[in-house]
Amino acid sequence: MIRITALTLVLVLAWLGAPREAAAKVLRYAVVIGNNVGADDEKNLRYAESDAQKLRDVLVALGDVPEENAVLLLGKGAAVMRRVLISINDRIRLEADPGDDVVLVVYYSGHADAEALHLGASRFDIGQLRKLVRGSSASFRMLVLDACRSGALTRGKGGKRVGAFDIAIDESLGGEGVVFMTASAADEDAQESDALRGSFFTHYLVSGLRGAADEDGDGSVSVAEAYAYAYQQTIRASSKTLHGTQHPSFHFDLRGQGQVALTRLRSASRGRVSFPPGHGYLVFARNEAGPVVAEIGVLDARRQLTLDAGSYFVRGRARDHLLEGTIRVVADRSSTLDDAALTRIDYARLARKGGSDRRLVHGPLVGYQLRTMLWQDGSLCHGARVGYPVELHWLTVAPTVGFCRAAFASDGLRGHADELDLTLALTHVFDVPVVSIGIGLGGGASWLRQSFVDAANAPARNTIGGHVDGIFDLWWDLPRGFYLLTELSPQLYVFPQQRGNSDEVSTRAMVTGRVLVGFGKRF
Repeated sequence: MIRITALTLVLVLAWLGAPREAAAKVLRYAVVIGNNVGADDEKNLRYAESDAQKLRDVLVALGDVPEENAVLLLGKGAAVMRRVLISINDRIRLEADPGDDVVLVVYYSGHADAEALHLGASRFDIGQLRKLVRGSSASFRMLVLDACRSGALTRGKGGKRVGAFDIAIDESLGGEGVVFMTASAADEDAQESDALRGSFFTHYLVSGLRGAADEDGDGSVSVAEAYAYAYQQTIRASSKTLHGTQHPSFHFDLRGQGQVALTRLRSASRGRVSFPPGHGYLVFARNEAGPVVAEIGVLDARRQLTLDAGSYFVRGRARDHLLEGTIRVVADRSSTLDDAALTRIDYARLARKGGSDRRLVHGPLVGYQLRTMLWQDGSLCHGARVGYPVELHWLTVAPTVGFCRAAFASDGLRGHADELDLTLALTHVFDVPVVSIGIGLGGGASWLRQSFVDAANAPARNTIGGHVDGIFDLWWDLPRGFYLLTELSPQLYVFPQQRGNSDEVSTRAMVTGRVLVGFGKRF
């Protein structure tokens, strides 16, 4: 079963804005379940339990769900899940007074098929789960499944399946309100992403609840806004994967005409951060190794997030580089991220750094080369070199082709010495401020030709030789993926050479040096 990050249950809290009697209360409950382990033949998930934790945290922080009413189950079996759901329904019946509005959110992230959730060796029938949620006495009930083939849940009668949409619900929640939200269609896998450190759907659901989905800018995120944002972003991100596009689904059975808000973004205990247009940004808790808290997409219209006070690591993605740095969020204060305060990391450095989705960068290189003489009384060999370096984590592989021409005078003859060579260089690059330093070895084969001024008396001589090179590189990164390269290569050439006008041929070894100044572009 394939999952790219456990489903985001972030369906919190119904805010009822309409006037009501002073005695009436709004009670909010959430049961959030995550399980990385499925059946014996299913590969363990990496992020289902951490996704559940993220959703629970958002519901408590911004959804007004009290800590004591937010139940988190990680790695538990079907029996525990069933007992907790029954217990929550009992609590709601006991604690709610007539006229109170009650919101219940149930979220699951883990393995599943069209018939049941897979919680380790145990199974929880999806039909029974639907009945427990629908049968609760809560005024508004929401069930979110981030699991493979979870779309089977939304095929039940009494609902309507839609894409991104506007949904109307009475603000006082008068009458019944039920919402079923799933991360994938009935015949699709829900996917996890190592880059996001979670599932696609839950990641975008949580980001939306933190403010990215606040399309109308009213300071709250409604059910419709949260689903529309998660739907659009999940489709966009999953369409680029080998497993194919993942389609979230939404069914509802509701009465009334208003908007139910899942999160309220204005909080005196939290800060707000606005992000500049033009780039997409990932926000990590504490540092680069922390969990991904939220994301602002490059195309997002709303570019503000509400975050707990504290330190965060921010990574912005541009076309040819990343921007990375640490920001501090201050409670009850708004701030704007300044790209100039972040560190720029070109993609070549990112590939060498490792730990990201950029495994390599590559692109063409052209340059001017100068080599010392191979023959006595010869001049420097001037020419051009082209190549296509491929830069990996530990190694840069650079195939190149070069041509140069030198003048010489030997045995009373004058002429030109031409070389056409094919070289393969392997270097390890060290990144330091301003410049990158490469050290390595190379080698190749050369076609060498001597042509004389008096060709009638002295025919051209052709031979094939080989060379071994030491490589010392300096790389300077330029904007938009361009770079400058300076390379110094001490070389040992070995080639056969004919002596004067005789037919005698001997093998000659010659130490030379080559300097290359190049200009390249990375993709």
